[in-house]
Amino acid sequence: MKQIYYKYQHHYRNTLKLAIPVVISQVGHVAVHLSDSIIVGHFAGTIPLAAVSLVNAIFIVPLLIGVGMAYGLTPLISQENGRKNYYECGRLLFNSLIINVITAIILFLVMYFGAVYLLDNIRQSPEVVEQAKPFFVLMGFSIIPLLIFSTFKQFAEGLGFTKQAMQVSIWGNVLNIVLGIIFVKGMFGLTPMGIKGVGYSTLIDRCLMAVVMSWYVLNSRNFRKYLRGFAIKQVDRIRTAKILKIGIPVALQGTFEVSAFGAANILIGTISPVQQAAHQVAINMAAITFMVATGISAAAAIRSGNNFGAKEHVNLRFSAISSYHIVLAFMAVTAVLFIIANKWLPWVITNDADVVAVASQLLLLAAVFQLFDGAQVVGLGILRGMGDVNIPTLITFVAYWLIGLPVSYFAGIYLGYGAEGVWIGLVMGLAAAAIMLYLRFNKMSRKLIVTG
Repeated sequence: MKQIYYKYQHHYRNTLKLAIPVVISQVGHVAVHLSDSIIVGHFAGTIPLAAVSLVNAIFIVPLLIGVGMAYGLTPLISQENGRKNYYECGRLLFNSLIINVITAIILFLVMYFGAVYLLDNIRQSPEVVEQAKPFFVLMGFSIIPLLIFSTFKQFAEGLGFTKQAMQVSIWGNVLNIVLGIIFVKGMFGLTPMGIKGVGYSTLIDRCLMAVVMSWYVLNSRNFRKYLRGFAIKQVDRIRTAKILKIGIPVALQGTFEVSAFGAANILIGTISPVQQAAHQVAINMAAITFMVATGISAAAAIRSGNNFGAKEHVNLRFSAISSYHIVLAFMAVTAVLFIIANKWLPWVITNDADVVAVASQLLLLAAVFQLFDGAQVVGLGILRGMGDVNIPTLITFVAYWLIGLPVSYFAGIYLGYGAEGVWIGLVMGLAAAAIMLYLRFNKMSRKLIVTG
């Protein structure tokens, strides 16, 4: 262990320096959904909590499509910065902003006009669907400011400036929690809004985050040399195609995973609202640790992109392996925490004993997939930084839709094991993805070293 540490300590330090602010920022994204669940679970009840679970399960798909498109900017910025091609960074930023705004508007329109039809035709409890509809529309509109925020966030992080998005996310989440409680409970003379209250608080939070992050990037001296190419006349097919070439596969990678989890939620929703609410409790806990892993993955993508652009292939492999070490160590700790505290953690979100009983069992399965979940998302980040996105996209499809979901249906619905059976399929999908992505990275990185 000592030899391994001394071999990689320089890379551990550099990766963590980038990763920690990104981790806090990424946790901020899931904290919005977690705080919504906590506020609704304690102040509105089990049916509204099941409605939040249903909406989040569906909304996460368009959310990941949009955020995945924004992620396509980061490796390009990292590579151009590694080549010291600063003017190109500004041109890529403006093209990415246009792409992301158009994507956000399209996603909102699809959600707005498709919400009623979709929610009425997936065999969910009528009382859950009734409360879910207005919340879904509000969350759909919030994707527009969120993708504007994400564009400037990914640009700054691609250049190694990670603390600013972290700070914006922290204050944004504080505001979201405060407004959520005020709106849901109806404090200070307001009429209690129930589930719609957390929808409005999230929308306001994301609008302010977009304004603050864009103002920072466009006015900071740190980015002046990069923004000389930031102008409407720089919109062109070549750069748009470069961004889409990475952004679309990255969006699909995230979509295949989260849509599988969303489909699992819908499967569980056909069983009972209690099991669906329990799934929401457990998935929120697992989502926090996953966001930490995505922060490490983002740092791995930045460092891989810099090393790949500078043709430092040995450093690329070493930094990538150090990212694997960090994420596996962290996820091992959280796995132990889920096992030890599985009966207490669900009480943070709900006070329904029936929901807690089911959620505590799901947390044991969450403990099993922690290592696989961390390894697969870091593998995706490393390969994204190297510009390798097409084969990893195919891997995620096979792992989640051809392995994970069929097992979920077979064990959970056909064999009757309920939510626990559905989660067994999710574990198998994550394990398959983690193994295949590592093998892909190992093969590519060794080949780069040999061929130069």
